[in-house]
Amino acid sequence: MDIRKEQTTMEPGTPDEQALAEINRLAKTPLAPEQVYTFAVRLCDNEVDRDLERFDPDALEELGRLFLGKSGVFDHQWSAQGQTARIYRTELIREAAKTTEAGDEYRWLKGWAYLLRTEKNAELIAEIEGGIKKEVSVGCSMGKSVCSICGAADGCSHEKGQRYGGKLCFRELREPLDAYEWSFVAVPAQRSAGILKRFYQEREDTALLRKQAALGVKYLASLRREVVRLAMLADDALDGEAFAAVAAKLDEPELLALRKSYAEQAARRFPTVPQLGAAPAKKREDETVFLV
Repeated sequence: MDIRKEQTTMEPGTPDEQALAEINRLAKTPLAPEQVYTFAVRLCDNEVDRDLERFDPDALEELGRLFLGKSGVFDHQWSAQGQTARIYRTELIREAAKTTEAGDEYRWLKGWAYLLRTEKNAELIAEIEGGIKKEVSVGCSMGKSVCSICGAADGCSHEKGQRYGGKLCFRELREPLDAYEWSFVAVPAQRSAGILKRFYQEREDTALLRKQAALGVKYLASLRREVVRLAMLADDALDGEAFAAVAAKLDEPELLALRKSYAEQAARRFPTVPQLGAAPAKKREDETVFLV
């Protein structure tokens, strides 16, 4: 048998032995090479995209781990019917000779995907081979989005797209939390790959509740200090440190009741004395002195 001839007649996208082993770790039933079509995709990179956002370079490596085993769909439509392919391998590619808009080394995340050679997928395989289906975009969750100028996560006055001291302002996405899917799309946000970014951002009502909770903590701390102060005034024999430890475990209703009780005791023990008292009127010896 002419092995070289057999290799040249293999269909495009047929996995080698290593790729097939990686694919079969994801498959429920072991697949044969002729049942599988493989292809590579550029998932995302660290360049500033059309939305004036970019991935932090270190985030790409973590995204590579998160995207292993994730499904490929169409136009980010999260439907089981749209599941077509699956990522079985990723690699972070570094291009030292290329510099990003941010001024650092260009990096991009490469993914290898597979789909089944079925009648249903035949048209898609033909479109991939013909270069029709090639742009992809990823759906993921990022923990933080910071300003490239000042590093602030929120409350920043810098505007995306403006330059400050010659430096472009954009948002940098950091701390990947999860990867959902990757999609074939017509126009990706990233010029080379495309990305649908979903990063965590605190809701306005959540932020308000968080601020109110912080104020509540400060209020209780102040109330506890006031109760301890009044208790010490009311009773000299009281161990202030021990009582403060007890007060630290009490809630507002109990603290308010103690404050009222100790305030009354302290008032009885140290009554308020006015600084300027009314002088008693002197009795006139001669009431007619000013009479005319």
